[in-house]
Amino acid sequence: MEEETLNPLTSEQGNNDDQSMPDLPDQDLGSSDSYSDSDSGSEDGGDQAHQNLQLQTLEAELSTNPANYDTHVQYIKILRQMADIEKLRQAREAMNQLFPLTPSMWQDWAKDDASLSTGSDAFLAIEKLYERGVFEYLSISLWRDYLDFVKENDPSIRECSPAGISKARDLFERALTAAGLHVSEGNKLWEAYRSFELAIFHTIDEKDNQAREKQIQRIRSLFHRQLSVPHVNMRSRLLDYKAWEVEQGNILDAGSSDLDGISFQVASAYKKALEMYDARVHLEEQICRQDMSDSERLQNFMNYLRFEQSSGDPARVQMLYERAITDFPISSYLWLDYTHYLDKTLKVGNVITNVYSRAVMNCPSVGELWVRYMLSLERGHASEKEIASVFEKSLLCTLTLDEYLDLYLTRVDSLRRRISCAIEGEHGLEYSLIRETFQNASDYLSAYLKNTDGLLRLHAYWARLELNLHKDQLAARGVWETLLKLCGSMLEAWQGYIAMETELGHVNEARALYRRCYSKRFLGTGSEDICHSWLRFEREFGSLDDFDHAVQKVTPRLEELELFKSQQESKLTEENPLKKNARDKRKQVSDVPNEQHPAKRQKDAAQKPKKAHGKDSEVMNSGEQTKVEKTKATGDQPDIENEQQIKERGPEKRKANDEHLRQFFSDVGGVVAIRILHDKFTGKSRGLAYVDFSDDGHLVAAVAKNKQVLLGKKLSIARSDPKHGKKEHARGAESNNSAEASNAPRARQAQQSTYNRGSNNVQLRGKNTFATPRNILALGHSTNKPKTEEQDDEKPKSNDEFRNMFRKG
Repeated sequence: MEEETLNPLTSEQGNNDDQSMPDLPDQDLGSSDSYSDSDSGSEDGGDQAHQNLQLQTLEAELSTNPANYDTHVQYIKILRQMADIEKLRQAREAMNQLFPLTPSMWQDWAKDDASLSTGSDAFLAIEKLYERGVFEYLSISLWRDYLDFVKENDPSIRECSPAGISKARDLFERALTAAGLHVSEGNKLWEAYRSFELAIFHTIDEKDNQAREKQIQRIRSLFHRQLSVPHVNMRSRLLDYKAWEVEQGNILDAGSSDLDGISFQVASAYKKALEMYDARVHLEEQICRQDMSDSERLQNFMNYLRFEQSSGDPARVQMLYERAITDFPISSYLWLDYTHYLDKTLKVGNVITNVYSRAVMNCPSVGELWVRYMLSLERGHASEKEIASVFEKSLLCTLTLDEYLDLYLTRVDSLRRRISCAIEGEHGLEYSLIRETFQNASDYLSAYLKNTDGLLRLHAYWARLELNLHKDQLAARGVWETLLKLCGSMLEAWQGYIAMETELGHVNEARALYRRCYSKRFLGTGSEDICHSWLRFEREFGSLDDFDHAVQKVTPRLEELELFKSQQESKLTEENPLKKNARDKRKQVSDVPNEQHPAKRQKDAAQKPKKAHGKDSEVMNSGEQTKVEKTKATGDQPDIENEQQIKERGPEKRKANDEHLRQFFSDVGGVVAIRILHDKFTGKSRGLAYVDFSDDGHLVAAVAKNKQVLLGKKLSIARSDPKHGKKEHARGAESNNSAEASNAPRARQAQQSTYNRGSNNVQLRGKNTFATPRNILALGHSTNKPKTEEQDDEKPKSNDEFRNMFRKG
């Protein structure tokens, strides 16, 4: 091994690079950014005029599209051929503002500047270039150039001053930390370090035994450290070490068996390193192969990484990640995997933030990297100025709307935490920063995220912070009002606003919101949901008058919605009856609601009805009765049958009796009486039943069970109306207090009813109807109860009026 030299300033291999404009080396990161042609420029442009024309074209392209990577590369290539060092330096700086440069680009930059600049200022500038280069990507070659440049050009190192030697050692140790574990090339750095220390040894006076012995021990330590690390050609390093020890007189025969004459500790470390190398050699071969696609090579890197992660050495894992991103710098998958690993293992520290800063430079259009970068800065107790700078840079990138929203929310999270828990040494932050961030987010995203959960989440968070952190109720209401202007058709927006007022105990404000939105049209069952929500609200917070008022308002609205739904279904049946029949068959089971009415109910067993007074007509005025109607799926589809249909085909028909109905309304409670009707001539069931409830609240809850299933059949439940005559009722006429939910005309209902004289059971087949008997007076009802007049709301329309309105439409 040629490692003895009297000049400690020269590396083991020396630096033979010409100090004139050097030939351009091949690039490390692929051909797209390579500019390795000769500086003569004969093949690229020929004469000066052609080069100038190329230059003007490239400058025009960069002025219109500064983010074009390849244009930057070609522009630098032409400037380098023209040897315009000042313009070349500016071009490189401009490119590096947007993109990382490859290791070979940094090498060329440093060599170009070194060839034309001299003096201490030039040395510091070039040293800074090397520092920037080794930060961006891992490159053994770049580190070697850096080390050689410093040894040859730093006066303190060249003069072997203690300060200079210490500086050189620190730089070598940094190089080993960055790349000393590199299996295939790391030994080059170890050997360069050892060569430097050997050169120092030869400058020590032979009479200074203490200094020479100290230096010998330093060299021996480097040998021992290197032999404990798995590298290629490990046996050669072992033989080099033994030969050196022979020179020191510690081993008699360097050619003996490999481990003879070596201490047990060194031999043990060497054998372990050799085993580690043997376990990795096949993986190294896979990632170094050039006869495969990039995707295959990347997969080989990932296989290698999983192996290193299973071994549990974070330093080796990080080294391999650095090697991978040098070969695949724009793989967002790789950067995300790398940063996730660091977040999991290291959690905090400059190492993580440095990796994130490089990740967003290589993959600026990946919002998750920016979000996690900001979080890593916060974990590392970075300054508000630094976090704000990263946030502002992220907004300049091309991201998806959801990614922009995530960035804004992450920024607010950070500000909230910093305001809530002031950081030592940092001036208190103003809440106005949070408000400004929310406002900017709303201004930018509202046009694109209108009526979306994302915009709702943003404003709900904003309102909560205005209320809880800034203690400003008016500002919180203002946020909700702004959202309603943007997303007034979103049920969740109204619910969030109402929930805030309710939690604050502002019952009147919450009630006012219900009055504003109960008649709005929402998606799905939202229109019905808001009506039921208002009733629950009044049950829990309102007076009896408030509850009665809510009932009076939502009942016609619910009837209107049910009527509209029935008409839409009938229209669909008329347009395509076969399709409708098949759809009903498929949905027969799935239409069963998964949950009951959310309001709390008392069991009817606990009810103690009051004594009845008054007549039939007064019963209906009290709003305490309901009519229940069984609906029948139209059409038939023999080839589509569910389990329930198969059961109902059998000889034993499923029938409903008093107990069935009482059980059906058990969650509602308040059942006073049940009467199943039979034909007075045949005694067969008419398919009708009347159910009497103790009060209006239980009645409304019962009506809310419309379209639910009893014994496998869907029921239609409506309020009975005593004001209409018997003839009208037989035809299914409706009044102000009844709700029609039938999918078929009343004439068809009469034909489809079945009868069973003398039995208290109702056969659930066809269009069966259950309703409250009009000759039963609700217990506790007073015949002298005055009517309630509407004060601030218009009089609700009757069902007949609603029907006529739709017919006109």
